[in-house]
Order: sequence, then C-alpha cells, then structure tokens
Amino acid sequence: MLTLGNNKTIITEITSRSALNKLKRKIPYGWDLNIFRGCGHGCKYCYAVYSHGYLNDSNYFGNIYVKTNIVDRLEEELKSKAWKREIVNIGGVTDSYQPCEADYKIMPHVLKLLIKYKTPAIISTKSDLILRDYDLIDELSRLTYINVAATVTTTDEKVRERLEPGSCTTFKRFEMLKRFSKTNASVGLHVMPIIPYITDSRENLESICSDAQQANVDYMLPGTLYLRGKTKGCFLGFVQDQYPHLYNDLSSLYKTGGAGKEYKEGLYKMVNELRTKYNLPSSYSKPIKEKMHKD
Repeated sequence: MLTLGNNKTIITEITSRSALNKLKRKIPYGWDLNIFRGCGHGCKYCYAVYSHGYLNDSNYFGNIYVKTNIVDRLEEELKSKAWKREIVNIGGVTDSYQPCEADYKIMPHVLKLLIKYKTPAIISTKSDLILRDYDLIDELSRLTYINVAATVTTTDEKVRERLEPGSCTTFKRFEMLKRFSKTNASVGLHVMPIIPYITDSRENLESICSDAQQANVDYMLPGTLYLRGKTKGCFLGFVQDQYPHLYNDLSSLYKTGGAGKEYKEGLYKMVNELRTKYNLPSSYSKPIKEKMHKD
C-alpha cells in the first residue's frame, strides 16, 4: 500500500484473475479493460462509484487499486487462439490515464500488446498524459482501428475545477485531440454528461463545439447526466455544497435516474443545431466500420 501526496489518495496494489471483461452487449465494443479500480480525477457525477462495492470499499476517489499483473493477464488472453481481435474499450469504469498512471506506466505495455496482436481499441480520457504514449498509439493506428476520445463537460475552468478536480484543463484536452488528429486514429469528443443548469447553456456548448471543430475531431457524442445508485447521492451532495441555489431544481428534475423528456428534447435540439453549425459528425460507429472494413 502506498500513500500519495497529502494523504488523501491511497494506492493499493492488487492482482487480477483476468484482464478482459466480456460485456453483455456490444455498444459497439464487446470487451472492457480496466487497469485500475477507482479514479483520482474525482468527477462529482461519476457513474462508476458503485464499482468499489465489489471491494467492500466506499471511497472510489481516495482508494485507488492498481492491477499489477494486468499486462501478463492481457497477453495470455490476446495470444489465445480463441481471441478474435475484437474491439477493446480501455477504461470503461475508470480512466486509464488518471494521475497514478504517471508513476505506474502500465498503458505503454498494454499498447505494445495491442500492437503485437493487432487488436483494435477505444480509449477515452480526461488527461493529456496520453500524449506520453503518442508514438505507440500512432503505430497502432497504422495497423488497426484505434479511437482516442476526450470527455469534456465545460470550457469554464472554474466550473471544471469544481466538477472534475483531479483532471487536466479543458484546453489541454483539446490540444491533445488536435495532436492525435494527425495520426490515423479516430478522434472523438464525448460531451458528457451535460449537466442541467450548470453546463447546459448555449454559450458553454457552443464554445465546446467551436473548440472541437478547431481540433479536427471525427465525431462529437453528447449525453445528458444520469443519476442512479450511489452517484445520485454523491452528486446531489456536491450540488448542495457548491450550488445550493440549484439543489431543489435538480432534485425535482431527477426524481428518477434521468431528466425528463421535455428537457432532453429541448437540449438535444440545441446540441444538434450546434453540431450542424460547426460541421461536427454525430456518428460514433462510422469510423469503426470504415477502418475495420479496410482491415
């Protein structure tokens, strides 16, 4: 067990029985690979806080678990004759380029295996640490499909620091996407979650779309905030502390897991108008089909 920084983050090394987790349905990928449990980005809306329950741990942001044998397990699975070189989603539950990856340097070894076994992958991150592995991702992009996506919620740094205190700046994320647009990788922008009354203004969304256009992204994928399970309590507690004037409105809007139909219809109408204005494709799967067909 290691303690980092100001004693708020505890790193525990663990081993894993497998690297790849088969998903119940393809969306459009069928496998997940998570090299960590927990995440140091501390996003107040994180849907994955439930996952620490499997470890009998409630501190998803403060207790980070590192799967130290994940590379060996991954090679065993990729070299198997049963492996069909399906798309692997890297970091479906936790960001693979969160702060502790700077010390552990697991992702370069993962990428080398993907190159070795010509395995396509999707990586979504809130960190420009991924640029450390630029050459490896560039090499993989010349062999098979690889998607690099940044998740962005706001261009207002004061809001970003409240919502995602451990992440890098939005500016750095767009600069990262711009760099990867020079490779053969598919480059995407995930505008999610769009948070009612906090990040859903036309001004914020237009600013994001403008930056996305300049970064030459291949697609933009939006998504509204969902509040289920432990996430709901965590997020509303944050709202009560940081945005108390919005607490009643958000509590009313989220009586169930999602915002109401009327709200979402109005929001997506605006988002689609902005995507059209800035010529941002909406298809997440088109680049996959084009690349995989060529291969």
